[in-house]
Amino acid sequence: MAQRLGADGELDGLAALVTGGASGIGLATARLLARRGARVACLDLKVDDLPPELVGVTADVTDDAAVRAAVSSAADQLGGLDILVNNAGVGVQGTVESNTDDEWHRVLDVNVVGMVRVTRAALPYLRRSAHAAIVNTSSIAAHAGLPDRALYSASKGAVQSLTLAMAADHVAEGIRVNCVSPATVDTPWVRRLLQASDDPDAELAALRARQPTGRLVTAEEVAAAIAYLASPLAGATTGTVLAVDGGMYGLRLRPRTRE
Repeated sequence: MAQRLGADGELDGLAALVTGGASGIGLATARLLARRGARVACLDLKVDDLPPELVGVTADVTDDAAVRAAVSSAADQLGGLDILVNNAGVGVQGTVESNTDDEWHRVLDVNVVGMVRVTRAALPYLRRSAHAAIVNTSSIAAHAGLPDRALYSASKGAVQSLTLAMAADHVAEGIRVNCVSPATVDTPWVRRLLQASDDPDAELAALRARQPTGRLVTAEEVAAAIAYLASPLAGATTGTVLAVDGGMYGLRLRPRTRE
């Protein structure tokens, strides 16, 4: 399928499904894909307040039947599927001692098996596409040891490994699979965590300080990375982890000194 090159219109004629698309990174991604010409559906638990340019489908990613019905509905309304953004996920704090077995099962069911369920339902449609791309949302927690994030880190490490395995499995079918690896993103979930801390201002300052850029990542910056990986402009890119982390993983800076 021939595509125009450029920031606007590069996704003309393509249909995209974004999970967790009603807020945060998912909503920023869905809106950007739509601005670049795609027809876009958002899969989430609640989709009542989506912008009019986005189609909403409701499902819990832990419910296989609901996922299959929602993906089918999205494909019917969009006229197929070319792009899948697996962004739905939940966060959790704690060491290996802190979280119960039930919490481990719940988080892995959403963050890892949920991604499997949506992908499995979408693959028959993606195989019919002349341009098929899957982008998964991982995290800096997949490859940097962060305190009090054992369960979350395990789930995102699984996402990163799953991405590479999926890329190998489906490259011969013309389906590219990549993932983005953000550091701390300024989302409603992060803001709720900050407000629940003993000193929200100090906690925010600490989160900013651990990223070499000195600030949190924005949802729009992660969306831009996802849009690139989903685009025909990235047609030679598969099995790649794209860091959007303000340099947190790769840079080792000297401590800043005050003059």
